[in-house]
Amino acid sequence: MPDAIFDDPRLAQLYDPLEADRADLESYLGLVDEFGARSVLDVGCGTGTFACLLAQRGVDVVGLDPAGASLTVARSKPGAPRVRWIHGDVTSLPPSLTVDMATMTGNVAQVFLDDDELVTTLSAVRDVIRPSGHVVFEVRDPSREAWRSWTRDESLRRTTVPTVGVVESWVDMVDLALPLVTFRWIYRFERTGEVITSDSTLRFRGRDEVARCVSQSGLEVIDVRDAPDRPGLEFVFVCGIPAG
Repeated sequence: MPDAIFDDPRLAQLYDPLEADRADLESYLGLVDEFGARSVLDVGCGTGTFACLLAQRGVDVVGLDPAGASLTVARSKPGAPRVRWIHGDVTSLPPSLTVDMATMTGNVAQVFLDDDELVTTLSAVRDVIRPSGHVVFEVRDPSREAWRSWTRDESLRRTTVPTVGVVESWVDMVDLALPLVTFRWIYRFERTGEVITSDSTLRFRGRDEVARCVSQSGLEVIDVRDAPDRPGLEFVFVCGIPAG
């Protein structure tokens, strides 16, 4: 079941205003150009920012996400009519689908808390990419302990959201049981005083752990790059189907 931050309509409408800086997507757009991909599967597309950017560039895009509220936001964006939106997980992909590249931006690869879940997802993605295609995703480097900044003092901000007014938001870490980290987003709507929370858990895997899951899925790691928007903090895995 998707976290409330993505599937509660009241919170889904906040995602883009509160996450306005999507500099991370520039590197993915660059990878699409680098590998000449003309068709892309965006796994965990969320509110569709990346999928719509690709569609506006003439790329054939499929946006997949289990959170219906996020897809509702996505369908309202420029370029959205050119995207094929699918509500569900990788088991919802049509068997006839074939793409040049599959992506998992942001924290998508870390929402799979069990290794079998990640392997199953990567296997399903492998099945829809062409033999010369690529799978690209990122994970946070656990040695950098990103969760240390997941506190009210570090994250508190006030954002004016159209039609909603001022929203005060922050994140608190709830439980640290490595490799799992659970945190809670808190949103206070200044106009009404209403407070809504959303709990999330991510799994932090080291580089070798991720590579092992990639291998078990039938893919191979072609390259591991630094994330340009968070240098030294994340790994960007570029994977493909082994030759032969």
